[in-house]
Amino acid sequence: MLAIINSVALQGLDGVIVQVEVDVSNGMPAFDLVGLPDAAVRESKERVRAAIKNSGFKFPVQRITINLAPADIRKEGPVYDLPIAIGILAASGQIDVDNCAEYIFTGELSLDGAIRKVNGLLPAALVAHNNNYQKMIVPAANAAEAALVQQLDVYPAGNLATLMPALEAEQELNPYKVDIAALLQNNAPTNLDLADVKGQLAGKRALEIAAAGGHNILMLGSPGSGKTMLARRVPGIMPDLTFDEAIAVTKIHSLVGLLQPHQAMVTERPFRAPHHSASTASIVGGGRIPRPGEVSLAHQGVLFLDEILEFKKDTLEALRQPLEDGIVSITRVHSSLTYPAQIMLISSANPCPCGYFGDKLKDCCCTPHQIQRYLRRLSGPLLDRIDMHIEVSRVEFSDLENNQPGESSAIIKTRVEQARNIQRQRLQKHQAAVSCNAHMPVALVRKYCIASVEAKLLLKTAFKQLQLSARSHDKILKVARTIADLDGCENINNLHMAEALQYRNNVMWEARG
Repeated sequence: MLAIINSVALQGLDGVIVQVEVDVSNGMPAFDLVGLPDAAVRESKERVRAAIKNSGFKFPVQRITINLAPADIRKEGPVYDLPIAIGILAASGQIDVDNCAEYIFTGELSLDGAIRKVNGLLPAALVAHNNNYQKMIVPAANAAEAALVQQLDVYPAGNLATLMPALEAEQELNPYKVDIAALLQNNAPTNLDLADVKGQLAGKRALEIAAAGGHNILMLGSPGSGKTMLARRVPGIMPDLTFDEAIAVTKIHSLVGLLQPHQAMVTERPFRAPHHSASTASIVGGGRIPRPGEVSLAHQGVLFLDEILEFKKDTLEALRQPLEDGIVSITRVHSSLTYPAQIMLISSANPCPCGYFGDKLKDCCCTPHQIQRYLRRLSGPLLDRIDMHIEVSRVEFSDLENNQPGESSAIIKTRVEQARNIQRQRLQKHQAAVSCNAHMPVALVRKYCIASVEAKLLLKTAFKQLQLSARSHDKILKVARTIADLDGCENINNLHMAEALQYRNNVMWEARG
């Protein structure tokens, strides 16, 4: 007898419907699995056999042939355990195959028949909905994330033994529901507050502008000046995720397996801080079967590269595409995948190998050639893609002894959210993907970054003296537009332009030679 059970195969964040075709016939007992399965799928034969027996069902001692169609797409992972088991039970007459036709099945089986959590359930649920399926049976630990697709009826299953009576209509199946509005409101408050940072008023102001416009920023300063402390507090001043942004972030985290059991959604902006010894593949994504890297895991959040000059040169150069386009394209012999990577890059660096070039108190022991060679680890094209360059000076003793509390992250976040709302209202009629000034294409820069005559003259003078590129010109306009939004101004005036220009720090360019 033939039974066809529906499942999903993911290709990056997209996927296709897979039909698990199970044929049970008379003949020499055998269990054949075809359709480009990987090692984890091939091993499902033993898991399924034990799970069926230990759940109180009969495993047919017949010839079993299973085809995962379409056969030209590689099938990965243990997600096909459940549909294979259901197919065998249906093909052997133990359950009615017609009762399974309208469902999508996915899940890993343990040897006792329990249905375990799998990765990528949210992208799989979206694939099911986009292919006009309305019902999906998933592991109980994954039900919350799959239920984010509200047009889909998601049924949690704990084990094979209790699922079978439900499919035979002996027990009622109840779809799992989540309250999305409540999820978005339940953001855990961060313990990292900018009020804890003593002094560094210029650095705090720069990070407020960067958060308000989604701008990339480089902090240059001696060891112990507070660069890392400032960077780790940026998520606390960034605006809350919208529902669409949260879904985009959750899809990536679900695919990689970073969601906790029963966790529905990522509701806080990601903050990823990889070590400088990380490989290129771990930062931008890759592998034999391309997987998302840190730059995609930081989508809609912050990628913090502490001591950026210590990263490998080819790793840094690989960041050019995501910083420019907001995506990562990974091409391999058998596949080519694209992952989103719309990030706010925060990087920090010492000004020289010893760290004290330009320091007020400590003398630098590096030669000009050593400083030049050190700073040139960050190439000109990559440095040009970083919107803001600031110097973080040593904290004075008087600042450390000052017990007066600084401005809290909550107050700064209010101003940042007001500026972001202005940007969303301005940009929403053009492209849904553009939600902040940093991501505006050239056409929108020309349309919305309107400067006064004095501001234009200031920019013209700086363009000539600093020998700026066309990209730098546009990034200055975007930063000035963000400063104007923070001030609630419709156009850019000379004060906004002057502040934006000071964030194209010429010190690093001069030191590089």
